[in-house]
Amino acid sequence: MIPWEGACDLYREFSRHGGVFSNFFLEKWYSKQVLPIQHGNPSASKDPWLNASASGADPDKPSSILDQKQLESNRGDIVRSILERPLIDEFYKERTPDLSRVTVPFLSAANWGGFGLHPRGNFEAFTRAASKHKWLECHPGRHEEWFYLEPGVELQKRFLDCFLKGVDNGWMEEPPVLLRLRRAFEATKFETRKELAWPLPSTKWTEIYLSADKNETTLSWNAPGAASSVSFDALGTPVTFLSAPLESEIEITGPLAAKLFASTSATDMDLAVTLQAFSPEGEEVDFQGAVDPHQPLAQGWLRASHRKLDKERSLPYRPWHNHDEILPVEPNEVYELDVEIWPTNIILPAGFRLALHIGGKDFEREQTEDENEAWVSRGSGPWLHNHPEDRPESIFGGRTTIYTGGETGSRVLVPIIPRV
Repeated sequence: MIPWEGACDLYREFSRHGGVFSNFFLEKWYSKQVLPIQHGNPSASKDPWLNASASGADPDKPSSILDQKQLESNRGDIVRSILERPLIDEFYKERTPDLSRVTVPFLSAANWGGFGLHPRGNFEAFTRAASKHKWLECHPGRHEEWFYLEPGVELQKRFLDCFLKGVDNGWMEEPPVLLRLRRAFEATKFETRKELAWPLPSTKWTEIYLSADKNETTLSWNAPGAASSVSFDALGTPVTFLSAPLESEIEITGPLAAKLFASTSATDMDLAVTLQAFSPEGEEVDFQGAVDPHQPLAQGWLRASHRKLDKERSLPYRPWHNHDEILPVEPNEVYELDVEIWPTNIILPAGFRLALHIGGKDFEREQTEDENEAWVSRGSGPWLHNHPEDRPESIFGGRTTIYTGGETGSRVLVPIIPRV
């Protein structure tokens, strides 16, 4: 099988990122792409190939046409179902595959810029599935783009020819990981490299430390000695920690994780963590993502009351939260929070800067002219977490403080790949 830009965990990848309800896409997708073609809907559009209703409603067969009351009784309310289920229960479990039971050969194709739905499941499936024959491919671009481009079609054909037709085309000798690497400000040129494992065997796991000393929010390769902190309104302007110019070219390829010490004046807090990079002139490095045309480098989310970790399943670079109980959050108490940041790739030249953007709401830039029918592109595409019932201001609208240095050394773990 070929799960192309897929997802496998209904809770962590589709419904609730770090415990936070990802509502916007679900609401738009469901109302625009599911309800209009619900079985029996007489107003559904026609299938252009079959010249028949896409919902099966046939004017010559009155029994195939359902009225509004019948349509409503035949469907569930997916948004309400998720709102009423903040923790993982059978609803999520029965809709999430057990990867240890996946044994068929597969090619898992991930999009570097699919934060919010598509790439996480591709990486998790590749690392956790029981299949003896499995491959991981990583590409940039729009959600539907690489599936139809010639390199993507050729890749799929080779895999399918090998396993469905028994063609000896060299596929079985292919290394298990194929990467198309991104460079800053190169929108159409990508370096191709093959690897033996994921995460990459050559990864140098590197901690970059946050510092708020002397009223400056910075990223440093060395741990700051003195403890310090910076505060911001959770629903207001976020804080950005910026590194010094890079001394040499670096490659970042793989999953990331942030360990943040934080408090809130309220009774809960959401953290949206975004990795960015900037040129010496201050221009942000962004890419066409699966959906958003100006995707930042990486994103992750966590609700403080969902901070409980499964210590057996957690990895240094991929914390695993249980999401099986709500832990109280006391105002102004400091909590150690491990934020999963979805995998990414970028090659940055010397002189560029890394940045870690931390807020209590979705990452967004100034409004751009890039629009479509569902949203205005500001950096998070449709993967927004803004349902008022899930994020009431009375609970999540406090003042957030990030602590750095000393015993509260907030930091981010970054997968640095040595450049040969």
